[in-house]
Amino acid sequence: MTTTKHLLFTALALASTNAMADWSTTVTGASDYTFNGVSQTQDDPAIQGSLDYGFDSGVYAGSWASNVDFADDTNLEWDFYVGKFITLNESWSMDYGIAYYSYHGDTNSSDGNYPEVYSKFGFTNELGQTEFNFWYSWDYFGTGAGHTIAMIAHSVEVAEGHTLRASFDVSNSLDGDKYMWDAGDKSYYHYLLAYQTSVEGFNLELAAENTSLDYNTADERIVFSVSRTFSL
Repeated sequence: MTTTKHLLFTALALASTNAMADWSTTVTGASDYTFNGVSQTQDDPAIQGSLDYGFDSGVYAGSWASNVDFADDTNLEWDFYVGKFITLNESWSMDYGIAYYSYHGDTNSSDGNYPEVYSKFGFTNELGQTEFNFWYSWDYFGTGAGHTIAMIAHSVEVAEGHTLRASFDVSNSLDGDKYMWDAGDKSYYHYLLAYQTSVEGFNLELAAENTSLDYNTADERIVFSVSRTFSL
């Protein structure tokens, strides 16, 4: 139900291990589509959807799409991914895989296509769920730059059906001569606090987030999203 695609893959991995149909689809409406705290829609709303298949072994594969606005004619992001979720013991789990992000709408939109590998570790105890997540691309946004993202997050159910999730992540370009953000930063941090609940089968999230970047599409914001997953 999140508008951040990195977190979407974790949700899909968890879903693939639950008692649900092999095929599923999720439709999301959001007040903004943020990627590590940076708006991908110029602060405008987004409509997103996924189609996914989960195996009993924990392997999953799928595709996810959203409208975007990069201040050119690029208007669609379409991603593909395959991964595997593993339960290591009663407390620890692992999710790893590879994703490919593609962009469409302008003649040069595909220049920004890039692959990314990820590994995520989950720890569950009576205090909630803690995540240690890592991503790496060797061709970030088609620039040839190496890029990493490291995140720590924690979710706790404060009441039945009501969850708070806090996260902190650092994005870092390994090749500043090939890729830097608009403000000339080689790296930046992003933090988020979200309230999550479900009503009549709809997943709701209200998130406050901000980054260390100093430009309008990466400043403090409140993002609301509603989504629903259907078994096929």
